Amino acid sequence: MDDTWILGGYQSDFARTLAKEGADIADLTAEVVRGTLADASVDPAQIESIHVGNAFGQLYNGQGHLGAMPASVIDELWGVPAMRHEAACASSSVAVLSAMAEIEAGRYDCVLVLGVEQEKTMPGPDAARTQQAAAWVGRETDGVEFIWPATFDALASEYDRRFGLDDSHLRAIGEVNLRNAKDNPRAQTRTWELGPESFTEDDRANPVVAGHLRRNDCCQITDGGVGLVLVSSGWLERNSRTARAFVAGWGHSTVGLGLAQKLEHSEGDPYVMPHVRRAILDARARAGMSEAITGIDVVETHDCMTPSEYMAIDHLGITAPGESWKAVEQGTILRDGAIPVNPGGGLIGGGHPVGATGARMLLDATAQVSESAGDHQVPGARRAQTLNIGGSTATTVSFVIEAATTTQERDQVRTTA
Repeated sequence: MDDTWILGGYQSDFARTLAKEGADIADLTAEVVRGTLADASVDPAQIESIHVGNAFGQLYNGQGHLGAMPASVIDELWGVPAMRHEAACASSSVAVLSAMAEIEAGRYDCVLVLGVEQEKTMPGPDAARTQQAAAWVGRETDGVEFIWPATFDALASEYDRRFGLDDSHLRAIGEVNLRNAKDNPRAQTRTWELGPESFTEDDRANPVVAGHLRRNDCCQITDGGVGLVLVSSGWLERNSRTARAFVAGWGHSTVGLGLAQKLEHSEGDPYVMPHVRRAILDARARAGMSEAITGIDVVETHDCMTPSEYMAIDHLGITAPGESWKAVEQGTILRDGAIPVNPGGGLIGGGHPVGATGARMLLDATAQVSESAGDHQVPGARRAQTLNIGGSTATTVSFVIEAATTTQERDQVRTTA
């Protein structure tokens, strides 16, 4: 099997509203394809296969069949095999897994992966209800106005039941991500004016949304797209090119849709979501690492709501199970901390165009390990891990991304981690 390398990529500005510009998902796709190919210095004729991650497609704007959209807007991609992938918030991570499988099998050597989503097409409450499609419709959505704040409030309540939970630690996670986003030129919230009261129990500056969650514990509806060009080792050699990063390992788990199912299955396990822990460890094992987080320099994780990052902290092994609060209090997750988490703002600060989020995490991880992240660079980062979840962790995908060193150097790094 061949290795998979990240040649380049592109992210749209997540602060934009496409409809206000008179644009739609076709325009977004064209922008992301052109930007991605330009960054990777690849001609459209070199693309052999395309994978499009999109979660909600026609539910927001009526447009389905998005595998055919790249060829619709870029003539040079006419005839290139393409397909769409849907796995809620993990849609573009699953698209990457499929692209990697093609490269590993030797079917294709240069593959374009896109994550595109247009969500700002209706009033906010309607847009939020549309996202119920990623839950178990009719089983856990009936009578719930805002399913995802309610779902992750239930996750917070489970942590509270098992271990105890101080909501101030959730407020602190939101504050870290929103402040990190200030230094990210493509973050949705970078221009927001937030005072200290915005991260407190102040009902005016930070009103309650659902139970444990207040406004700044939650990500926002977002338009946005991300692209990546993935290539094989053989392609790099034949074209005398150097990649920006190497996909060293991956993990992928899928369980049932319902949150109650997951909590029932995890009863008695030290981890609230043991299948999430398994995906994380599988990625490290495939990267030749130990189970410990030692050797990971930076993390890009799923913080659609602050409890999802609170869960990620202990599942990643930054702390023992139930002790995520220690990493918050000790500053471990800060950009200058021992294990920085979401240095560019994550989903709460950066934005969450659902189908594009997994690809965005990979692009940010690539920027970190190639030391091209600009003002939110973590100094000396050489290995990053992503954790992307779909729904209430029904689909979980994790990648380990390394700096694009030679095979010999990479193997040496692995054996000493």
